[in-house]
Amino acid sequence: MTQVDHTRMANAIRGLAMDAVEKAKSGHPGLPMGAADVATVLFTQFLKFDAADPAWPDRDRFVLSAGHGSMLLYSLLYLTGNKDMPLDQLKHFRQLGSLTPGHPENFHTKGIETTTGPLGQGISTAVGMAVAEKMLAAEFGKKIVNHHTYVLASDGDLMEGVSQEAIALAGHWRLNKMIVLYDDNGISIDGPTSLADSVDQVKRFKSAGWAAELINGQDQKAIADAITRAQKSSKPTLIACKTTIGYGAPTKAGTNKVHGEALGADELKGAKEKLGISLEPFSVPDDVLKAWREAGVRGAAERQEWEARYAELGSRKRAEFERRLRHERPASLAKALKGHKKALLENPLNVATRKSSEAAIEVIAAAMPMEFLAGSADLTGSNNNKAKSAVNFSAKTPKGRFVHYGIREHGMAAAMNGIFLHGGFAPNGATFLVFTDYARPAMRLAALMGTGVVYVMTHDSIGLGEDGPTHQPVEHLSALRAIPNMRVFRPCDAVEVAECWELALNRIDGPTVLALTRQNLPQLRTTAPADSPCSHGAYELVAAQGDAKVSFFASGSEVQIAVDAQKQLAERGIPSRVVSAPSLELLLAQPEDRKKAIIGNAPVKIAIEAAVRWGWDAVIGQDGEFIGMHGFGASAPAKDLFKHFGITAEAAVNAALKRVG
Repeated sequence: MTQVDHTRMANAIRGLAMDAVEKAKSGHPGLPMGAADVATVLFTQFLKFDAADPAWPDRDRFVLSAGHGSMLLYSLLYLTGNKDMPLDQLKHFRQLGSLTPGHPENFHTKGIETTTGPLGQGISTAVGMAVAEKMLAAEFGKKIVNHHTYVLASDGDLMEGVSQEAIALAGHWRLNKMIVLYDDNGISIDGPTSLADSVDQVKRFKSAGWAAELINGQDQKAIADAITRAQKSSKPTLIACKTTIGYGAPTKAGTNKVHGEALGADELKGAKEKLGISLEPFSVPDDVLKAWREAGVRGAAERQEWEARYAELGSRKRAEFERRLRHERPASLAKALKGHKKALLENPLNVATRKSSEAAIEVIAAAMPMEFLAGSADLTGSNNNKAKSAVNFSAKTPKGRFVHYGIREHGMAAAMNGIFLHGGFAPNGATFLVFTDYARPAMRLAALMGTGVVYVMTHDSIGLGEDGPTHQPVEHLSALRAIPNMRVFRPCDAVEVAECWELALNRIDGPTVLALTRQNLPQLRTTAPADSPCSHGAYELVAAQGDAKVSFFASGSEVQIAVDAQKQLAERGIPSRVVSAPSLELLLAQPEDRKKAIIGNAPVKIAIEAAVRWGWDAVIGQDGEFIGMHGFGASAPAKDLFKHFGITAEAAVNAALKRVG
C-alpha cells in the first residue's frame, strides 16, 4: 500500500470540493472541507466496498444524509476509482446533464445509495436499509448478508422532525449495524445553530436506545477508535464529530459564510496555501491519488471471498436471493391472484375495499411470504394490511414480516424507501389517506427515485363518517396525483382491489397508493380478464344501450353511485355508460387512441368523486359536470354525509338531465 499522510488524502477532498463549487459559482463547500477527515478514515479504513463493483450485494451502505455537501461524495467516487465518475464530471458540478447534480441522485449517478438533500431523509431512509440488512441476514445467514449502514448527517438532518421518528425506530429495533457520523459543526445557513437549537444530541440519541459519544472530528485516531467501538456495539451508534465547517478557509472557516456559497478567488487561494494544496484547479498529487485508488480496490478481496461463500449456497437459494434483489415477483403470485379473482367471481365479496384488500393480502402473503413486508403507523386494525400468518418484526424476531412503526407516518415512508433500495423486499405501509400529509416528503422522494413501494391508505373520503373533517381527505387524491411518477389507485370493489394490488407489486419503477374505503361496497365486476382493465387506468364497466348521450366517470365508492344513476337514466330512455377510473393519471398516460376510446364521445360527461375536482377536467373538459366535494367534510354517518354534500345518484341524474335537454 502506498504510504501517504492522512491529512494529504483528506486535503484531496477539500481541494476538489472547493474547486468544483468555485467553478460552478454554486454549492456548499463547508461540509466537505469540515468532514473530509471523517470521510477519509471511513473510506480508507472501514467501509467495505469495491469501486469496481459499486452494486455488490454485501457492500456497506454509505448515505450522505447531508446531501447539500454532495461534493464530498462525488470527490470520494472519483478518488476511489469509480469508473462512472471521471474528473471531468467534477468540473461540471451542478451543470445540466452532468453526473454531479446539486444533491446526490441515486437514479442518476452510480455509486450513490439514495437521493438526499431534503434534510432528515437520508438518515431516515438509512434506517430502512439497516432493517433490510437485519432481515436478510436472519433469512440467508451472516455469511451472505453482513454489512453496515453508515450515515454522514448534519445539524439540519437532526433538527428535522423525521429524524426523531427514525432514530426512535432504530434504537427500538437495536439496529446495531447502523452507524451515524454526525458532522457537528455548529453552523447552519442563518448562522450558529445556537440561534435556534440547544439540544444535546448525544443525550438525545442515548435516550432513544443508541450508543453515542462526542469526539474530535478532525482527529484521525479519535475517528478510527470511535468507529471501531461502534462496530462492536449491540446498539446503533451516533458518533458526534466536532468539526470546523470550511476547515482551512482563512477568514470564513467556522462561519455560515462557507456553508452554501463559493469561497471566492481570494479565500480559495488562501485556503489552499494554508492547507498545502496546489493552486492548480482540480489537481491531486500522483501519490495521493494512487493511495486513494488503492483504497478503492481494498474491498475487492472481501468481495471475492463473499462470492466464494455465495457460490456454496444451493442453486435454489441463490436463485431466490438474486430474484429478490432484482425485485422480480415469483410466478406463484400471478397464479395465486388469478385464483383469488376466480373465487371472487364465484362468491362476490360485498365489503369495504380495505377488507377486500385484506383478503387479497392473505393470498399475496402466502405466495411471497418472506418478501412481502407490510407495516402500519399504529392503525393495523383499521388498515387491515396484516396477514393472519404474519409475525411482528422486532429486535428479537428479525424474520418477522409485519412492522409496527408507531405513530410515525413520515419515518415509515422514509424507511420503506430504504428497504426497497437495499433490495430483497416488497414493502408496503399503511395509515389513513389524510395522513399522507405527514408522509409526503418521503413519498415525493419515492416518486423521484422510482422506488416500488406501496402505500395502503384507508379511510379514503367523507365515507369514513363520524371522525369528521380532520380525518376526511378531500384534496389528497388530487395532491397525490399531482406528484410525477406517483400512481394512485382507488378501486371500486374486491376484483379491482386484487388487480390493483397485482399492478402495484409488479411496479418496481415508482410508488403506488391504494386508496381504500372504510364503508362497505357491492362487488360490481362480473369478469376478470387476463388483460387487467385496471392496467389502463379506466375502462367501461357498464355499456350504454344504444349511442350513449352521457358518460359517467367515477372511482372507488362513487362507482356504485354512477351505476345507480345509469340505471335511472335508462328508465327514462336516456342511454348512458359507466366508466370506472381507478387511476386517473394512468388513464391519461394511455396512448391517445386508447384514451379516446375509454373516454368516449358522449356529448355529456360527468365525473363523480368524493373529493375536489382538480384533475378531472382532463377527462370531462372544463364544461363537464362534477359531482363531488367543494370544501371540507363534516362529522356524521357516511350515508348522511353523501346526501348532505350532494354526492348521490339523484344529483348525477339531475346533472345529466340538465345537459341532455
